[in-house]
Amino acid sequence: MNDEHRADHLRVDRYGDFLLTEAVRPAAHLPVVPREGYRLDVFRDAKARIEVPALIAAVSREKLFSVFLSLLEPLGPVVDVVLETSHESAAGKHVDLVREQIDLPVLMSYLYDFEDLMLNDGCTGIAVISAAGPIEVQFDEHKLLVVYAQDIVPFEEILLQEGVRRLDQMKLLTEGEHLHSTGPDHLDQFDQLACRLGVSETAEQVRWGE
Repeated sequence: MNDEHRADHLRVDRYGDFLLTEAVRPAAHLPVVPREGYRLDVFRDAKARIEVPALIAAVSREKLFSVFLSLLEPLGPVVDVVLETSHESAAGKHVDLVREQIDLPVLMSYLYDFEDLMLNDGCTGIAVISAAGPIEVQFDEHKLLVVYAQDIVPFEEILLQEGVRRLDQMKLLTEGEHLHSTGPDHLDQFDQLACRLGVSETAEQVRWGE
């Protein structure tokens, strides 16, 4: 593929009714064609000997941010936050920064201020964890929504209310070659969000047994 065709491909953001954000694009040969839906999975940690039900959703751009915020409601009034960045990092590497014990309405107001960053930066992700128990909602760098919870039903109900259907055989953009997009403005916005949240510690992992 020459540079002109590659540039044309990167400008494509619509696949049928599904709209991508600016954060990520599938490879030019389209190993996975983006679509809206969700599927169920299981997170397994052999070392900790735990299995946690998981839900993974791809949501069209025009409602992605609002669906993410809706998925936070079952977490309860107080949450922990892990802000993820791969800005200026080696390929495949990222840094996780933690803010513990923040009121959910306060967090949501911060995220509203940084909606563009959350949607369109391919090097920014966030995980929101219930302070009351092991429930986690991720809005990852690929702009997929991932939920880990023993009871996944409330999150399925939210997605169905938003018109996001269960598709057990759906392929995710992460399962094929893809490209991330970012820029200096996004790095500046990330630093502002990190400052607003007061993140400071590195989080190696979320421990479900706690």
